[in-house]
Amino acid sequence: MRYRRKGKFPVSQTICERNLRGRVAWLRKELNRHAHAYHTLDAPLIPDAEYDRLFRELQRIEERYPALLVSDSPTHRVGGGLLSRFEPVRHAIPMRSLQNALSPAEVEAFDRRIAESLAVSEGVYSAELKFDGLAVSLRYEDGNLIRAATRGDGLAGEDVTANIRAIRGIPPYLPDMPVPSVLEVRGEVLMFKADFVRLNEQQRREGLKEFSNPRNAAAGSLRQKDARITAKRALHFFAYSVALAEGLALPPTQSDTLGCLKGLGIPVCDRHRVVRGVSGMMGFFQDVQAEREQLPYEIDGVVYKVDAFQEQDKLGFLSRVPRFAVAHKFAPQEALTKVLGIDVQVGRTGVLTPVARLQAIFVGGVTVTNATLHNEDEIRRKDVWIGDTVIVRRAGDVIPEILASVSERRPKDARPFVMPQECPVCGAPVAREEDGIAVRCSGGWMRCAAQKKSGLQHFVSRKAMDVEGLGEQLIEQLVDKGVINNVSDLYRLDMDGWCSLARMAEKSARNIMEALQRSRQTTLARFLYALGIRHVGESTAHTLADYFGTLTAIAGATAAQLCEVTDVGPVVAASVRAFWDNPDNVRLVEALKSGGITWEERAGARQDDAVLPLSGRVFVLTGTLESMTREDAAERIQRMGGRVSGVVSARTTDVVAGQNAGSKLRKAEQLGIAILGESDFLQLTHHDQN
Repeated sequence: MRYRRKGKFPVSQTICERNLRGRVAWLRKELNRHAHAYHTLDAPLIPDAEYDRLFRELQRIEERYPALLVSDSPTHRVGGGLLSRFEPVRHAIPMRSLQNALSPAEVEAFDRRIAESLAVSEGVYSAELKFDGLAVSLRYEDGNLIRAATRGDGLAGEDVTANIRAIRGIPPYLPDMPVPSVLEVRGEVLMFKADFVRLNEQQRREGLKEFSNPRNAAAGSLRQKDARITAKRALHFFAYSVALAEGLALPPTQSDTLGCLKGLGIPVCDRHRVVRGVSGMMGFFQDVQAEREQLPYEIDGVVYKVDAFQEQDKLGFLSRVPRFAVAHKFAPQEALTKVLGIDVQVGRTGVLTPVARLQAIFVGGVTVTNATLHNEDEIRRKDVWIGDTVIVRRAGDVIPEILASVSERRPKDARPFVMPQECPVCGAPVAREEDGIAVRCSGGWMRCAAQKKSGLQHFVSRKAMDVEGLGEQLIEQLVDKGVINNVSDLYRLDMDGWCSLARMAEKSARNIMEALQRSRQTTLARFLYALGIRHVGESTAHTLADYFGTLTAIAGATAAQLCEVTDVGPVVAASVRAFWDNPDNVRLVEALKSGGITWEERAGARQDDAVLPLSGRVFVLTGTLESMTREDAAERIQRMGGRVSGVVSARTTDVVAGQNAGSKLRKAEQLGIAILGESDFLQLTHHDQN
C-alpha cells in the first residue's frame, strides 16, 4: 500500500508507521492512566464512552500496523493494578474482559463469525445483562467460601474475602447436599440505585466526599480496610459464570448453569434469555433498553454468550477476550464537552438557576447544548468553571446533567461563575433563601417579566387550565408587548387583541378564544395547581381540594389546619398560607373568578369526616386506555381519595393496565400487585361519576 504527501510524492508505509508512533505512545499512556484510575483507584477521570473511543483508536492502528504492536499494550490487558493494602491473589483461570459491540452491524458481524466457525445458520446464545459494577471471583472448597478476589489485571486480583463475607446475599457455605470439592464462581458486586442515593445522603450529612455513581460506590465499599464498613453498605452480588468446577457435573449450557448456581443459593439475575441469531439478540437488547430506567441497578448493555459449552470450547479465546462472547453496549449516556458559558434563568417562582451553555455533543440519543447546574453551591461542589471540559450525562428522558469537571484539562483563560446580585431580567435585588441554597428575585410576578411568562405558561399548561394552542411564543409576545398584565387578562382579551400579535390569523385567534372558554369550567384541584403556589404540585393540589372541598376553606385554613392534610408538612403549609396572605394574590383569584372560571365544590373529607373509597390506595397507570386519557383516569382516582404514582414499587397497591402495557406491568406481576383491566377500573370508579 502506498500513500502520497500533498498529492505529489509516494511515501512508504514504514514512514506512516513512524509518524503514528507518537500518537500510539500517547494513547497507551492515556489508556493506562485511565485504567488505573477506574480499576485501582475507583475514581474514573473520563466517561466510559471516551475510554472506549481511545481504546478503539489504538486497536485500529495496531491492527493496520502490526509492527507498532507491543506485548504490554492496553489492548492486550484486562483491568488495572492492585492496591497495596490488599494481598494479591493469582486467578486459577484468568478473568478476561469482553469485546464490545457498539452497533447492530457489529452484533450482526459477531453472529456471522460464530455461525461460520460452527458451520451453522445462526448462533444460539445466552443473553444476559451487563452490570456496571466490580467483577469478583468467589472460590468455594468443600462447600465453604475460602477466598474472594477482584478482577485486578485479569491474572491476579486483590484478596477481598473478609469484605465479601460481609455482603448478605453471598452464602458463606453451600447447602448441605453433595457439594463440589472446588467451585469458582465469577460475578459482579454492585450497589442498587436507591441504596446509592441513601449512601450519598449519609456522606453529605457527615461532611464526607460523595460518590459519583453506583459503580464507584460499590467498588469503594468493597475495598474498605475495615470489613465492618462494607457490612454497613448495601451491596449485592450477581453470578454470571463458573470458572472451575471439580466434583460437580455442570449442565452443558451457560443458561442452565445459571439455574444450577441459583439452586446452590448463589444470587443470579433472573433477567436472562436463550436467543437465536441477530433477531433474537436485538430483541433482547431492545426489551432491556426499554426497561433500563426502571431497573433497580445500573447496567451499560447486555452480553451474548454462545450457550453450549462444547461450542465455547471450540471457539476458544483471543489474547484478552473470548471469541464466544460479546458485550453489546448502550449508546453512551456520558460524554465530554466544553462549557462555553453559564447563563442564569429565572423561574416562575423567581428562583435563579444557572444553566451551562455547552459545545454541542451527542449523548443519550440526542444532541445536548444546555445542562442545568441547579444552584451556586452545586457549581462550587462540582468545581465547574466557564471554559472547563466537563462530563455530561443524559439517561433516558432525564434532563442533561453535568457530573463533574475534568480539572486537569482546565484552560488558562477559564473563569469561575459568580451569581449576580440583581435579577438578570428585571434588575430587582436577589436574596438567598432560608435554606442557604436557592437565590430568588425579589421583583415578583408583577415586576419580573420572566416570572410572569413562566407563571402564564404554567397556568395554561395541560395539567393546569389546559388551554390548547397558547404556547410559549404567544405568551412571550403577550408580555413583551404589554397586551396583558396577568393571567386574568387572558379571559378579557378580544379578537382585536389576539389578532394584534405577529402571525396570528383570525381563525387561530378564534381557536384560542374557544379554548379559553372551555377552560372556564374546570376543577378545584386544577385551578389550585394552576395558581402556581410554591411547593403545591399536581398531587398536593388534589389532596388539598379533596380534604377541604372549597377554595374558601383552603384560603381560610391556618398553617396548623393545613398540616392535618396527608403529605402536607410545615413547609408546604407555610407556602400556602403565605400565598393567601398576599393581597395581590387574592385580587388575582377574584379577577379570575370574575372572568368566568368556575368549578364544582363539594363537602371535603375534613367537613364530613368521611373516608373516601380509594383512600390509602396507590395506583400506577400504564398502557393506553380506550375510554379516557390517563390524565382523566388519574383525576378519577384522586377524586376518590387514591394516589397516583409513576413508578411501581412495594407501596403500589393497584396497577391499571391498558393496551400495550410494558415494563410497569411486568414489574407489578413480579411483585404480586393487583392488576386492573380497563373494565375493572371503570367498575371500581363508576359510582363516583353518578
